[in-house]
Formats: sequence, structure tokens, C-alpha cells
Amino acid sequence: MRTLICSICCLILFYSNLSAQNSADCRTAIPVCADQPIMGIAGGSGDVDDFDPDVIRQTGCLEKGSLTSANIEFNTSWFVFRAGTGGQVGFDIEALPANGGTGTPTAEWDFAVYGPEVDCAAISNGTAQPIRCNYEVNTTLFTGIGVNPENGQEGAASLTGSQNTYDEYLEVQPGEIYYILINNFADNFTGDPEPFMLTFTGSSVSDDQNTALDCTLRDEFLGLDIVACEGDDDITISALNSPAGSDIANVEWTVDYEDDGLVDDTLTGSGEFGAELVVVSPNSGRYFATITTRTGMPPTVSDDSGVLITFYGTPILNRVELLDSNLSIDPDQNNVEIIIDADGAYEYAINNGEFQDDPIFMNVPPGINTVIINDKNGCGITDPIEFLVVGYPKFFTPNGDGINDDWNIKGIDTLTNPAVFVFDRYGKLLKQLGPTDAWDGTFNGRQMPSSDYWFRFEYAETDEGLLVAKTRKTHFALKR
Repeated sequence: MRTLICSICCLILFYSNLSAQNSADCRTAIPVCADQPIMGIAGGSGDVDDFDPDVIRQTGCLEKGSLTSANIEFNTSWFVFRAGTGGQVGFDIEALPANGGTGTPTAEWDFAVYGPEVDCAAISNGTAQPIRCNYEVNTTLFTGIGVNPENGQEGAASLTGSQNTYDEYLEVQPGEIYYILINNFADNFTGDPEPFMLTFTGSSVSDDQNTALDCTLRDEFLGLDIVACEGDDDITISALNSPAGSDIANVEWTVDYEDDGLVDDTLTGSGEFGAELVVVSPNSGRYFATITTRTGMPPTVSDDSGVLITFYGTPILNRVELLDSNLSIDPDQNNVEIIIDADGAYEYAINNGEFQDDPIFMNVPPGINTVIINDKNGCGITDPIEFLVVGYPKFFTPNGDGINDDWNIKGIDTLTNPAVFVFDRYGKLLKQLGPTDAWDGTFNGRQMPSSDYWFRFEYAETDEGLLVAKTRKTHFALKR
């Protein structure tokens, strides 16, 4: 079990770099590894906009623990790790005295863990729920996952009022990514920075601290790629969490806007050493930081992969393309593709149906339809957009109920020189229809019986600049 005295020694050793060890935004979570304790601080800069307030109230311990007045988020730090080996992973969050002192720690820490393979958009909109969390009242200096080193209490699933500050170990697989939110409840309203120490535990960590978590992720000190929405607040990325630590003389920022391997511009950073860069919507691109060290050992430190920031906007429909029509012989159905003016992750629904990832819809009914396009990153959803499919109904029911009471080609008025001829099964012409006509199922004032009827459809279509005559002959059903 670690003692408070040991913790204070570690705190004094690393305190000069504490200000770097904080990210109040999931999108810029700090990559961490298990080979040494992580010194953290919550400086009163948590961003409640990380969560949809209507959704987060449904997440149980993330909303509150034993106290109904507990805040969702205020003083926070976000970390991210990638599992290097499979097995058991936990962590301890230890409260430390403020300002490097020797007094009693005043902060009370809570946490939530998300993963595996989730992104910050899913976290913020409530699609992803915490898989481990604890917002209980702390009676010890420790909270976390696994076993409390102070009193030996084993972790258990979160239960409001249990006052057990530990949740169960994670069982991870190599390559899985997990986000950790650490929240300071007890000091929510003073605005004073409060320190803590994050130490990883578990059997896989005990086996090898250098491989349990993928330490190469820490070299990507600008963090994982970021997805944001056009109109979001500015995104601040920082080079202060690099392996150079406090050995920074200055930072040079560059950007590849097209993410095509060619640097487009050199940018000016802000803050101490120019170590922070503010990215304003909608400036998507891959951003790089090159650090020149003070000691020259090594001369420079860089995040070679950079961080790709992508801003998405509300989807904009370009067109609905008719792939196949039931006015063609094969296939005898209407198939369409939804084409939009944007790159991103979208899902589509037509005629109030279920959403699907595929923009191609098969066997769409002829006539006026609607499509809704949703950005899966949470950046917007369209209102229902109407589109027309020119085609014929395969049946009609002339019973006077106002639904499918007559028959003609849907969208016929958009075609050139259209004409429709309706026949009975013996080839007798029953009706000739133009763009504004419809057949009501009668002939010479007499209702025709339920049966199949045939039609010949003639119209003109432009093909490579030439007006070409088209003909379609098939059948439909009259149902009474």
C-alpha cells in the first residue's frame, strides 16, 4: 500500500509539470501509459458541454452518487489509454494535498470509464454509457477500479449509497481504447486546482508495466483524432504533454488541411512556449507539433502522426439518383441512391422507416417519398426531404376510400410526350391516359372486375443528346 508520505515525494518531483496534466475535454484526452504514475490536476475548467444534459441524467452513477446534488462534471481531467496486452487492468486515483503541501487532501474524486472502441461523440450524446464508474461519497483517500489499497475493499458494480469507492477490474483485449473521466466533486465551486495521482494496477500491469498499456500511444501526445461539429467551440490542442516534459524551448505548429501528406501552412501557437494551438471551426486538417528542447537532448520531439481534426456539418442532400425503375423490364422495381454533399458517417431513413447506413434503397414505392439524413457524429439531422420516383403502382383499389382509388404512372407529368394505354387481358383498349388523367377502374360507366390489367407506356427520353422513344408493356392489378 502506498503511503501519503511517498505520494507527497512523488508530487514534489513532478509538480512543475502538473499544469500540463489536464484535459477538460474528452476530445483532447491525454494519452497515458502504465509504466509510471500519472500526476493529474483539476483546475476548475471542466466542460459540462461534454454531455447532453437530457441524456446524461439517465446514466445512473455518472449523474450522482450518494448525494442527489452531486454535479455531473465541473473540475475534470480526461485520459485515454490503449491496451497493449489482454488481461486485467485497474487503477487507483489517490487524493493529494493541494499546492504540494503536507496537509490533508480536500478533494473528493469520482470517475467514469468508457470503452472499448467508443469515441467522444458517442460519449457526449449519450450513445455510449460508462462501463465502470463511481460517484460515491469517499471515506478514504482512494477511488478507482480493482482493490482499494488503503483498506483492501474489493471493487463492485456501482450501487448508489454503498459508499464503496471501487468498481470491478476491466478485462481488456490488445488494441482496445478506453477513456477515463476523473471528476473533482468536493471542490466543484472554489475554482482552486486540486492534484491527484493516477496509478494503473491489475494482473496484466503487474506482469509488465511496459506492455500492459500501449506506451506508443503516449508518443502521440496530441491525442487521438478529433471529430467535431461545425459551429462547435474552438478546440485547443496542447504539446505540453509530450515526452519532453518541461524541457521545451518553443513549439512549431504545421497543418495538412487535405490530409494528403503535404504540409499546407505553418501556424502560430499560443501560451507558454507557443505550446497550445486553437483550432477554429471549420478548419479540418491534420495538425502537427514539433518541439525544440532547451537542453538539446534530444534536439526535437514531435508527434509524427499528428492529430486529425474533422469538422462535420448538417448533411446536405445533393440528389436522389434513380438506379432502376419498374418502368424498365429488369429489374421490375424502383431502386434509388441518396447522394449528399459531404464526407462523413451518415445514416438514412425513407418514409419514416428505420435508419440504415447504406444510402441505397431497394423497391421504393413510386410517387412522392421522403428521406431523412442523420450525421452519426451528432452534427445534425435533416428535416424530411421529398423526392419523386417515376414509376407505376402494381395495384389499385377503387373502393371510394380515398386511398389508391385510381391508377396512372406516378410522376408522369415530368416526362416528355407521355401516353398510357390500358387493356384488359384479351387486349381490348379500355382507357388512354395523359399526364393529368387517371383510370378509375370503369369502362363505359361499368365497374371492371378484380383482375390483372395490362398497359403500354410510351414516352421520350434524352439519351446522349438525342430524344429517344421509350416503350414499356406490363401489367398491374385491380383489387376490390
